[in-house]
Amino acid sequence: MATLHCQKCRTPLKIDSSLEDLNPASFNILADAAPALEPKAPSEPRTAAARQRRQQYDEVSKDAGPPVQKRTVGSNQRAASKMTPDMSFIMLSDSQLSPGRAEETARTPPKKKASSKKSESLPVPNGDENSCSQQMETVVRLFEILSSRSDIDHPICSECTELVLDGLQKRQAGVVRERDAYVDFLKKAQDDVPTEEERAKTKRGLEDAQRREKEALAELETLEAEKAKLEDDIATLDAEAEELDEEEERFWQERNAFTAELTAFQQERDSLQVQIAHDTKLLEALQRTNVYNDTFAIGHDGSFGTINGLRLGRLPDQPVDWTEINAAWGQASLLLAVVAEKLNYKFQGYKLVPVGSTSKIVKYDSKQQSSADSKPKGTVLELFSSGNLSLGLGLFHGRIDDAMVAFLDCLRQLGEHVSQTSAAAGDTNVTKLPYTIHKDKIENVSIRLGNFTGADEQWTKACKFTLTCCKFLLAHASHLDDSKPSR
Repeated sequence: MATLHCQKCRTPLKIDSSLEDLNPASFNILADAAPALEPKAPSEPRTAAARQRRQQYDEVSKDAGPPVQKRTVGSNQRAASKMTPDMSFIMLSDSQLSPGRAEETARTPPKKKASSKKSESLPVPNGDENSCSQQMETVVRLFEILSSRSDIDHPICSECTELVLDGLQKRQAGVVRERDAYVDFLKKAQDDVPTEEERAKTKRGLEDAQRREKEALAELETLEAEKAKLEDDIATLDAEAEELDEEEERFWQERNAFTAELTAFQQERDSLQVQIAHDTKLLEALQRTNVYNDTFAIGHDGSFGTINGLRLGRLPDQPVDWTEINAAWGQASLLLAVVAEKLNYKFQGYKLVPVGSTSKIVKYDSKQQSSADSKPKGTVLELFSSGNLSLGLGLFHGRIDDAMVAFLDCLRQLGEHVSQTSAAAGDTNVTKLPYTIHKDKIENVSIRLGNFTGADEQWTKACKFTLTCCKFLLAHASHLDDSKPSR
């Protein structure tokens, strides 16, 4: 007899000896012993979602094709199904299993495919081959009937049977729990059956709820009407809000334009204020500026008096070139001439000719200057020296000595004029020269160049006193400019 396989684990099975020689009566007894599975009518869906899913399933199942997976059967089962495909669902009788029918079936054995290495057939004698095939067909048909009447595919091995039994026991336990739950629920439902009084109370509650529902509906209608009115008011307010937004936007645009214009004016004002402050400071600086002091800067450098940085004088240990001395006398003569012109004073018997390092003084005779008929003639006194001779040779310095004496005389005349002018103006502090000038001496120091010991120191000191008196007259002329009222 060929070997069958377990329908779950595909393990080769050995058929029990009790199934090898089944007569028709035994076959009917075993087939009738299997419970017939009656299809249950599907329960009606309770919820709308379930009904919708049921309807969708019915529509899809109309066009469903053959199943993708099918029950696995052995080679002998496939051969038997090809021979009699409708016998799995037919109750067999004795006449259908008669020897004559069996012989006819044996004469036309089914075609079988080559079995795999795992499905090896048992060796049988050649004379019993038809009998074994008939017995195998009977067993296969019996297993098919059993499989069609249960949800388990037969045959199965003992291990798989234990697993199936274990699963069925678990399902039975679950069904029992579900049954107990239904029984408990049924008991509670029976215990909770309302009485007539509870029904009447529930009816009154229902009527009260219906009445309150009507009142709530009426109130809802009132609220809906009020809501519609409020929506109209909101629409009106929205329109007004849009108008206000537009007006606010115009306001901010105008405000920004005004701010920009105001900022421009403020910047222009600040610029003008800065310019005014700068001009005011410049005016104050110009008012404090003394053109005479800037033009003729008189100071000192140790024992030397200086005018515009030029030293006037000479010491044995600090010799000064005649070019610097001549330039200093030229600046001093120019200062005296400028101050005299400023004070509208004309020197008596002298005329200053400031020409830099070759400045001169013209000395007029008093008699010739007084006569108006003839042009006066004067003597030119050179206020400079060539420097070819040593300062110690006083004999050769007569011209510059006379010029320096004439310069002191002009300085004295201008100082006396300033004193007289300030006295005539009623000034309590009469302006006088800081040093007294008498002929060729200033503060008892001779302005002439001598050949005696210490002559250079005396001459340098007299020159320093002379420049101090010149600075005094320069300050007086500047004071006159400051005291004049501004127009």
